[in-house]
Amino acid sequence: MKKNYRIEVDCANCANKMEEAAKKTKGVKDAAVNFMTLKMKVVFEDGKTPEEVMPEVLKACKKVEKDCEIFF
Repeated sequence: MKKNYRIEVDCANCANKMEEAAKKTKGVKDAAVNFMTLKMKVVFEDGKTPEEVMPEVLKACKKVEKDCEIFF
């Protein structure tokens, strides 16, 4: 399953760091962040739901960029 999310991030470098943090989160198969459109695409591992994975993705991203936001 894959879903798109609206994000709030300050710079392209931070967006890249958020992408890497999301990719390392358990339950995420792949992730991509587009700074220009302020969108994050997340592909979930089989059997994982966005409801259980996305709070962990947000935590991982906030470690990189404290004031980032993912709207889900």
